[in-house]
Amino acid sequence: MIRPRGKRGELIAEIYSSQAGRAEKLGEVMLERDGRRVAARVENVWHHDGRPVLKFSGIDSIGDAEPWAGADVLVPEAERAQPGDDEFSHADLIGCRVVAGQEIGMVAGVEDYGGAPLLRVERSDGRELLIPFARSICREIDVAAKTIRVELPEGLLDL
Repeated sequence: MIRPRGKRGELIAEIYSSQAGRAEKLGEVMLERDGRRVAARVENVWHHDGRPVLKFSGIDSIGDAEPWAGADVLVPEAERAQPGDDEFSHADLIGCRVVAGQEIGMVAGVEDYGGAPLLRVERSDGRELLIPFARSICREIDVAAKTIRVELPEGLLDL
């Protein structure tokens, strides 16, 4: 969830799925933020400025919605969209070690701005590095071993 929208308890969401209409297929989910987790039912979905706006049963005011700004929407395993061959869900990638000879860091998130997704990698020194999730760079992806082997363009580590 990004933030509340309006006064009826709706929340603007970011959906990490390449499956068209994924937000509209959500039903029973879990909302999780700061260690707090609660079951929720998606009551309605509509779009504003290209992003889905979700209305959950029981979240009926901006005051009800504000505590869930920044929350993760967790979908039961059985309802998750299954990636095709050579596709990976963001959940599969998050937590993977990124290695280029030596460990560079850990995937903390996946940013999608319309082009190739970017792996948001947290480095051991606390800095973040954005790595394009492209076959020319991400040479070996082993989600079972939680490892992504990369060949980085010259100078990327210096940014």
